[in-house]
Amino acid sequence: MIALKTLIFSILVPGTVAGIIPWLLLQGSGNLVLRIPSIWMIGLLPLLLGVGLYLWCAGAFTFIGKGTPAPIDAPKVLVVQGLYRWVRNPMYIAVLSVVIGEAILFRSILLVEYALVLWGMFHMFVVFVEESLLRSQFGASYETYFRTVPRWLPRPPRPPHP
Repeated sequence: MIALKTLIFSILVPGTVAGIIPWLLLQGSGNLVLRIPSIWMIGLLPLLLGVGLYLWCAGAFTFIGKGTPAPIDAPKVLVVQGLYRWVRNPMYIAVLSVVIGEAILFRSILLVEYALVLWGMFHMFVVFVEESLLRSQFGASYETYFRTVPRWLPRPPRPPHP
């Protein structure tokens, strides 16, 4: 049942943010045409990487965290394995990677601007909402995680400091 909820959330929310909204923006700008094959291949890399990262993160929330990416049915266990050892927000990074890939694929400055706005919105949500919710839900274990793992720029795992 948790996997089904994760699938539904993933289609509705990241699917809208990284799929439907970019499609609407491209359609409105008249830029919904793939042009240069080499650029297309370059754009495909971040897009596919983002999809793969998102799938891993959603799976980790479902099977390790015993919850979904949806804030109303969040993981019951703090997920700090795999990608989450390197960076605290790989799911948001994955969605941004998809949008950046789309921007390259369609040579769209509008999608680059959308990605920047999206990152700003993600950042504000993480800083002002999500981190305080995680502190209250997971307490000291989240505080340790917060101090040792960066928010946005991945780096190799470090041991916690006392």
